[in-house]
Amino acid sequence: MKSTISLMAMTLALTSSAAFAQELAVVGSWSGLPLHKQYEKPFWEDKMPAASDGEITAALTTHDQMGIGGGDVFRMLSQGIFDVGMTVADYAVSDSAALEGFDVPLIATDADAAQAMVAAGRPLMDEIFADVFNAKVLGVAPYPPQVVFCNAEVGSLADLEGLKIRASGRMTGKLLEALGAEAVSVSFGEVPGALQKGVVDCAVTGAGSGYSAGWWEVSTHLMPIPLGGWDPVVTAINLDKWNDMSPEAQTLLETTVVNELQTPAWATAQTALATDVACLTGQGDCPGAAHSMTLVEATPADEAKARDILVSQVLPDWAERAGGDWGQRWNATVGEATGVQIDLK
Repeated sequence: MKSTISLMAMTLALTSSAAFAQELAVVGSWSGLPLHKQYEKPFWEDKMPAASDGEITAALTTHDQMGIGGGDVFRMLSQGIFDVGMTVADYAVSDSAALEGFDVPLIATDADAAQAMVAAGRPLMDEIFADVFNAKVLGVAPYPPQVVFCNAEVGSLADLEGLKIRASGRMTGKLLEALGAEAVSVSFGEVPGALQKGVVDCAVTGAGSGYSAGWWEVSTHLMPIPLGGWDPVVTAINLDKWNDMSPEAQTLLETTVVNELQTPAWATAQTALATDVACLTGQGDCPGAAHSMTLVEATPADEAKARDILVSQVLPDWAERAGGDWGQRWNATVGEATGVQIDLK
């Protein structure tokens, strides 16, 4: 009898362990950029397995290594082609215009404000991902503020008028057009060639992303005004996969993503910007190779003009395109947290 009970206990233990054990198919963001190299890759290859005693592991790749566009990541996630997807929310705005409201330029001037903005909008983001992508949001981490690289002589925001500029997202494109520039759609990987050949005069991306991708080789001027917001990168899991996991595994996965990926990425976001600007321009302390781009500081008048255009033109245009009550809901969440209100007609 005792041997029978022992056998049953062992069987239950093995069954429980097998039910908990997960190897997740994970698709990360751009493989060559700091967010993936410093946070995503160590998280999935080391920190998550360690936190779960080897019960939750990952087969990790990235969308560029797979040869798929950033806009395909959450669509493919919704179909269960992989378990976890990580990419810029703005890449998915063609599937949901409402997502543009989480990457608003200029209203978050530092990492703390940007994190508060994302936190205020999380309930809305969670709803979009569940309804549109059949996915559960696990965490949101930032790229650095999206700044302006130019292969042209620029000395102020006014000098962007008439230039062809690669926007980092749809709302940034609308802002650039309102400033008199021509917003051009060019994928991140194609930007260096586009700058070199004159297809675009300037391009918007994170300072660290531009540094890592060598944009300093094909551009001369850097304007660190955050015309592209903070480009939040969403980590989401397919909802069917999530629902198949035990409550214990769900809690462990979500908690560890927040503690070991999301929180550290936000903690270094502000200092990363200063370091990246120093490395691009040679002005300040740079731990690596410093370059000599011309630093173009935006004036208070530049910032005030851009913000006025954002509030009076760009945000109302977004609220209309998003439709429904998204404008009111944004005002009550993100707008409340940032002190910005959309004038809704």
